[in-house]
Amino acid sequence: MDEAKVLKIALPKGRMQEGVFRLLSDAGLPIKGDERDYRPRLPSPDLDAKILKPRNTLEMLHAGTRDLGFAGSDWVEELGVELTDMLDTGLDPVRLVAAAPVAILEDGRLPRRPLVVASEYENIARRWIAGRDLDATFVRSYGATEVFPPDDADCIVDNTATGSTLRANGLEIVDELLRSSTRLYANPRSLEDPWKRDTIEAIVLLLRSVLTARSRVMLELNVDTYKLDSVIAILPCMREPTVSPLRGGDGYAVKVAAPRDSLAALIPEIRRRGGTDIIVTQPMRIVP
Repeated sequence: MDEAKVLKIALPKGRMQEGVFRLLSDAGLPIKGDERDYRPRLPSPDLDAKILKPRNTLEMLHAGTRDLGFAGSDWVEELGVELTDMLDTGLDPVRLVAAAPVAILEDGRLPRRPLVVASEYENIARRWIAGRDLDATFVRSYGATEVFPPDDADCIVDNTATGSTLRANGLEIVDELLRSSTRLYANPRSLEDPWKRDTIEAIVLLLRSVLTARSRVMLELNVDTYKLDSVIAILPCMREPTVSPLRGGDGYAVKVAAPRDSLAALIPEIRRRGGTDIIVTQPMRIVP
């Protein structure tokens, strides 16, 4: 196989994996291989996949040994690597926060005394310490950072999805440093190659079509002719609704791709304005 015609993709290991694999499968790029296989197969022989931890993914993208990969934007900030952000999947949203035991807080704030701050995110944590003008010593953690306080640290900088783990360990959030989600990154040098750029953009298009479809539903309804304008006036759609005359000329069939989160208020209002025979279905992909 021509080495120049292979796109090397890093797939995530850990908590990101399930969501990313499902996204790829829904986009027509199912992952094949044993769950312990670090070199799974993608449908196209032009795509070479390897499973890496997100931090390693970013390091390999930066080094140029991988062209495309999934990782959290928090680690991009931490490592300071220069990559091209191709797509925010919105998966695995987390906040990077500072948290401390409730017992040491003064009016909900860290005390003005020498502190020990523990984190896996050394660069981000050190910048936060300097930015808050704290008298603090930094300690590097290697996972399970929430167990450091109160014996081994006064404060931690860690990511959280719901805050439940922090609360379970008696910690209270005192500051939010940034928000992160799973994103698709490309090596900028890979985008300079026309074939790789086209292949990457095609993958992004497929993934974005699935993400768009997940946020919308296909809404179909019938409406009498004299009530059509009233119903259309409240329909959210991507461009314009599709309107087709019913057989016999007694009304119209209307179809729109509506935001999923609008349905609770939208459906009763459609009925109030005369819409009938409402059908809601889930599209697999939407390509604008």
